[in-house]
Amino acid sequence: MRLISLNAWGGAVFGELERWLPTCGADVLCLQEVTRTPGVGGWTRFSDAERELPQRANLFDDVRRLLPGHVASFVASDAGPVVADDGTVHHQEFGLGVFVDAALTVIAQHSVFVPGGFVDHDEWAIADRPRTAQVVRVLDRRSDRVTVAVHLHGLRDPAGKHDTPARRRQAERLVDLVTEVRHDDDLVVVCGDLNLLPDSETFDLLGEIGLTDLVGEADTRTSRYTKPVRHANYLLVSDPDAVDRFEVPARPEVSDHRALVVDLCRG
Repeated sequence: MRLISLNAWGGAVFGELERWLPTCGADVLCLQEVTRTPGVGGWTRFSDAERELPQRANLFDDVRRLLPGHVASFVASDAGPVVADDGTVHHQEFGLGVFVDAALTVIAQHSVFVPGGFVDHDEWAIADRPRTAQVVRVLDRRSDRVTVAVHLHGLRDPAGKHDTPARRRQAERLVDLVTEVRHDDDLVVVCGDLNLLPDSETFDLLGEIGLTDLVGEADTRTSRYTKPVRHANYLLVSDPDAVDRFEVPARPEVSDHRALVVDLCRG
């Protein structure tokens, strides 16, 4: 089974993303920075006090169209104003999406805030935005193994990716979530844009419940990201021996983040 995690950057590089998704081979696709604007398609523009970015109005529906053989689920962390190409203002939802090949069996889904709660912004904030974690338990009948995929978009802090009390609380909530949803024989994968440095205490806390990070010091950003710190995305597993292959491919560039691709043995 192939699991891919990617911060999709709101679909800002949608041309490349559109070409790559149908060929990437993901059985389970975990996407962060997914947009959804009911009744609106095409492009919008997002802006806050720091930046302005093009985004797809409804990246969730775009990906569903590209992966018609997958079962899709979206959860919003917050929502706020965006401007369409014709100048009209729309209220856009922002969150996470998971897409599971219909050949697999989804036996449970769950999501929680880690931390905060849903916010409707009049203006987008640059910090302290709520974050969700999304969980899916998947049965692969070819191996009779259950894989629990947990992904999230970790807290963003304009001051950097260093540890903070808020990130400690986020890590503790994530540990509680994994402990709550896993069963004894499950293979657990925790992944996403965690917005952390490789030496974060978050990995110590996750290690205490048996999760091993596969990324370490690897560069997880593409050339579209120009800041010097190249760490953001991580993927942890409960059983490294279940990993057949793991890579962080530099090409194609479908975002300012690289995808994390793990092939899991049938076991």
